[in-house]
Amino acid sequence: MPYEYRMPYEYRITEGRLGDEPTVTVSAPDGAARAVLALRGATLLSWRVAREAPGQLTEPTEPTEPPALVELTDGYRDEAELRSQDGVRAGLLAPFSNRVADGRYHHGGHDHDLLPARVGDRTIYHGFAREARFRLVGATTASDSARLLLRSTSIRPGRYAGYPFALDLDVEYTIGHRELGIEIRATNVGETTAPYASGWHPYFTLSRPVDDLVLQIPARTLIRTDASLIPLRGKEALLPLDRCPDLDFRTPRRFGDAVIDACFADLAAGPGGRTETVLSDPATGAALRVWQYGGYMHVFTGDTLARDRRASIALEPVEAPTDAYNRPEHADALSLEPGRQREFRFGVTYRPSTH
Repeated sequence: MPYEYRMPYEYRITEGRLGDEPTVTVSAPDGAARAVLALRGATLLSWRVAREAPGQLTEPTEPTEPPALVELTDGYRDEAELRSQDGVRAGLLAPFSNRVADGRYHHGGHDHDLLPARVGDRTIYHGFAREARFRLVGATTASDSARLLLRSTSIRPGRYAGYPFALDLDVEYTIGHRELGIEIRATNVGETTAPYASGWHPYFTLSRPVDDLVLQIPARTLIRTDASLIPLRGKEALLPLDRCPDLDFRTPRRFGDAVIDACFADLAAGPGGRTETVLSDPATGAALRVWQYGGYMHVFTGDTLARDRRASIALEPVEAPTDAYNRPEHADALSLEPGRQREFRFGVTYRPSTH
């Protein structure tokens, strides 16, 4: 039976279903924010926030007229989409993000094949966590936010071909009136060092086509790739954005008809080590600030999606670039030793329309 966590005048957490898939919904006490997550992959399905600044609850009553909400993500809309994983909408990426070249890598003195039975197209991307079963193991609420803790113990030797390692994954969501934060924590519960990196693959929308929006990324370097979107070897992969003005977003610029599927590196961090990538609508002043602590920013304009191409844009905080498993310069950063834990923090803040 569905059940509900709730204290008076605090955020509400309820369980439900998307078809046969279990979900969790978080709602603000004044109706000014609402997020829906699927337990499959701990996947964010929807994040809706009030168009206008929420008022303060000064009386112990529920609002009689909930504020109008705007959808800020383009997530899976039904059970079939969630299970198809087309576009990896809001997928949590672990134990690797993006592609592993030819589905093969070398680690700990051994060769590993993530696709041992596949011939022809050997593309594999975005890890296993996005389809793993998570459990809701903790929930706390306050007047200004709610926090959910979801856990998966599905990554074990023999479960996934080519990945004979044991990881426990904790995903902590913090949901407020205008901000959604995520922390992924991986613990190596096995006996051997595991390669590991994580990330997030959300699609954001400001209710306008991508072409009309403006992007700012505080990155100094572009990761150069071949035709298969695999980074070039060694330092050949690092292209200063001073030499690539068409993809230099340090100064905010409109997308137009640009087609982008690229990783940006050397992110300039602000106070406390926090980096912010800003997506804005010049017509309204509304903006989304995608923040992260460390890592890279991968941008995809959604040109190959099965549904609603270029209606939203993927702004992906990732710990490591594509094919990091096969890059010796990343070996130390990827190595997660037995008994050790690593976390990656990121999220998004909404600034409503200014006019």
